[in-house]
Amino acid sequence: MKVFYLNKILMYSLMRVIKISIGVFIGAVLLSSCNNQQARKPISYSSGSFMKESVARNKKLIAGEESKIDSLIKRDTASKYIATPKGYWYKYEIKSTSSDSIRPKKGDVAYFDYEVKDLNGNVIYTELELRPQVYLVDKQNIMMGMRDGIKLMKKGEKVTFLFPSHMGYGYHGDNRRIGHNEPLVTTIFLRDIKPETEVRTTEKPKTTTETPKTTTEVKE
Repeated sequence: MKVFYLNKILMYSLMRVIKISIGVFIGAVLLSSCNNQQARKPISYSSGSFMKESVARNKKLIAGEESKIDSLIKRDTASKYIATPKGYWYKYEIKSTSSDSIRPKKGDVAYFDYEVKDLNGNVIYTELELRPQVYLVDKQNIMMGMRDGIKLMKKGEKVTFLFPSHMGYGYHGDNRRIGHNEPLVTTIFLRDIKPETEVRTTEKPKTTTETPKTTTEVKE
């Protein structure tokens, strides 16, 4: 009987030794695996560096577009182009001889026709498919260049504008015919200018039917 209990105790002790040995072995393997892994440095991005690169790309893009526009101006020796502080150019096709200085201003309604070409003279949108245009000045969203340029015009004038892409439809284009980062040649004929109050009492104002981009009201 004593021999039986002795054997049982020995067997129990042996099992514990085996379990401990296995545990030590597994622990050693895991520790070795952890030690062999290389520490990973956190990935960081410098916002300042990104902004500098973005600015540099935009400057390069604008310079390239201005170079193409400059070439167009030099080829058109019969015309006199005027540079604006906003970074676009224009020439008169028809210049008013009237002594009045009335130009579209905020709150006026401008009636006009226009067409859009690329710098090579290819027509993108014809005047016929874009007419009629009825624009509530500075209270509706239209192409940035047109929004500014139309306020330089008098009734009856026809003006051709050379717009870099940042004054046109920018990177995305108009998602139809105007490509991304595409400079535009836009010719506008200003048919009439009326105060908004006069239009509201005599006729129901219409929103512009500009094809490249739908006009929406600007919240004040």
